[in-house]
This record gives sequence, C-alpha cells and structure tokens, in this order.
Amino acid sequence: MNLNEIKQLIDLVNSSDLQETIIEEGEFKITLRRSLPHEAVAVACAPASPAPAVPQVAAPAAAAETVVTAQASGLTDVCSPIVGTFYQASSPDTAPFVSVGDSVKKGDILCIIEAMKLMNEIEAEISGTVAEVLVENGQPIEYDQPLFRIKP
Repeated sequence: MNLNEIKQLIDLVNSSDLQETIIEEGEFKITLRRSLPHEAVAVACAPASPAPAVPQVAAPAAAAETVVTAQASGLTDVCSPIVGTFYQASSPDTAPFVSVGDSVKKGDILCIIEAMKLMNEIEAEISGTVAEVLVENGQPIEYDQPLFRIKP
C-alpha cells in the first residue's frame, strides 16, 4: 500500500460516518480512527499476524449489538451497528427473516449485514411488531443508519 492509497483511505473516512476502520493487505495493517469531526488519523501501521480462519456466518453471540433510538411517534428505530450490505434473508431463495407486521422477540434475527466478507446477524433488542423496513435488500448501508422501525 502506497502513500496515495493511504491518503485516499483517510479522505474516505473523512467523508463518511465511519469512526474507525482497520484495513489489512498481506502483512500490512492500518487502523484509521476519527479523532475530531471530519479528521481521520492513521493510528497503527504494523505487520499483521496471519488471520485465523473465520466461519462464513458469525455466531449470534458474536453478532454486533444494534443501536436502538426512541421515536416521538412511539416507534423504535433499529439502527445498523456497522457499515456493510443489508440482506433480508440468509440466501436469495429463502424468505426474509422479518416482514412488516411480523411480531419479534428480543434476540430474534432481523437481518444480516455483510461487512468485509463476514455475515453479521442483527438481532432485535426489543420485542414488538415490525412497523417498517427502511432499506432495500442488497443496499449498502452506513453506520447508525435506521434499518427497521418496531412498535413495542
């Protein structure tokens, strides 16, 4: 990775909602962390140790926690905990995990977010009824972007 590529990565972090990202290429590893608004800083550059094999689908216990925001309308937003690609089902030929009108319990899987070739299951943090699905299947999503609205 050359200096121009690192500068492009810093610009990318500056122009997005990312707070931190880690990039590994061969034995090169760089961590970019936003320290002040619209400023990214290269935190660490060191040879990476070989990564262990990672399962294709992350276990539910290892899934990232979602961010839940209360709404004045009585609905609760379930927001993305990571940047990635939103998928409503585990494969294209299966039914979505949840649809509008479905009842969900805390811990039920709502969707999958693919990030860096890892499939992260997003679980409901509250029980209720799915009032809205705010993103399309296969759509790229940002950190803290609302995905679902649930009526408790």
